[in-house]
Amino acid sequence: MSSDSSEQPQAPSPRDGEPEFAALLAIDWADQKHVWAMQVTGSDRRETGETEHSPEAVDQWMRGLRERFGGRPIGVCLEQSRGALVYLLMKYETLVLYPIHPASVKRFRAALYPSGAKDDPKDAGLLLDLLLYHRPHLRAWKPDTVATRTLQLLVEQRRQLVDERTAQSNQLTQTLKQYYPQVLHWFGKVSSPLLGDFLRRWPTLEEAQKARPQTLRDFYHKHNCRQEKLIARRIEELGKAVPATHDQAVLRSSQLRVECLLQMLQVLHQAIAKLDQEIADVARQHPDFAVFDSLPGAGPALAPRLLAAFGTQRERFASAVDVQSFSGIAPVTQQSGNTSWIHFRWACAKFLRQTFHEWAGHSIAFSAWARAYYQQQIDKGAQHHAAVRALAAKWIRIVYRCWQTRTPYDESIYLDALRRHGSPLAAKIATAE
Repeated sequence: MSSDSSEQPQAPSPRDGEPEFAALLAIDWADQKHVWAMQVTGSDRRETGETEHSPEAVDQWMRGLRERFGGRPIGVCLEQSRGALVYLLMKYETLVLYPIHPASVKRFRAALYPSGAKDDPKDAGLLLDLLLYHRPHLRAWKPDTVATRTLQLLVEQRRQLVDERTAQSNQLTQTLKQYYPQVLHWFGKVSSPLLGDFLRRWPTLEEAQKARPQTLRDFYHKHNCRQEKLIARRIEELGKAVPATHDQAVLRSSQLRVECLLQMLQVLHQAIAKLDQEIADVARQHPDFAVFDSLPGAGPALAPRLLAAFGTQRERFASAVDVQSFSGIAPVTQQSGNTSWIHFRWACAKFLRQTFHEWAGHSIAFSAWARAYYQQQIDKGAQHHAAVRALAAKWIRIVYRCWQTRTPYDESIYLDALRRHGSPLAAKIATAE
């Protein structure tokens, strides 16, 4: 750890609602070491230095700061809202964290240094400037409950594993197309356990054609496939099938790759199943679970994701519009001169946008008004995804109200409200019925 000093303007006085900080600290984090800049309250000098990225080094550094400032609060600005550094710092009660989006720091750097040059000590200084002079635009990070944060991490981890399973399934599909394409036609879903067991037993077409018809029937019956016409058709097509290639180089390498991919898919299946159980257990014990479990079409997969999206901090979102914007469901309006246009929101929490979009799409089959509203958007000329996003925005307003009042959703109550207010949706629903 090292430090030096340079002249800087004095830090401003405390703002309403925040503690009187003993110092303001900015950290430009990295994998091996962190560069920092700090200004003590009431001083016009800025200290800089670096510390190693290890629990022991950070703990020694924090202990030194606590002793130096007598345990008074320290405002800390850093370029991430989660990750190793945040998890290291959040255990120190004297620290108030102000996470900054990396894109914001990048734009601030570009505004002051158009050349695009990046320098860790300079970035630490930029972060400190943001904390010193632009704190009204920053929000102190307040961790949600342990149950909520656990659920947030679990549902995101599950999504990552599902994406990985999709990637491995795509590789398996491409490999089978090279030497054994018939199984893709016979079994359809490449990630199904039935296909996996079939390939483990008969990794090539030639080996499968050597099997007796009764052996094949027993295999299908063992896997709860008892549609005799389907089994007969598969056996008949197997007998007539022609190998895609006789090239031993392709056959040998492809078989080995399929074997490896099947093993990875099996592990991913087991891991996702384990996460599903853990998510279900954590979600059911959450005090707000009833609100999100009541939502049409949410089910065991999406209800926990919606719960994680809202969390338990009611003061986090001032209105439903904040949720719509944060999740990326609300579009962006831009104006230049006399020209104004609306476009898709790119900068947002994409996992949340995916969550609300998927659930809105599912709700169409379970909610009469959602189905009518979606059709209304289609009739107006909207494309499918635009109509689903519009539906998601409407759902967010409803769920926000339920969340704020801790009241489970009731479809009949909402339909009655539509009728009382003479909503066109009520007439459309009545026509559909």
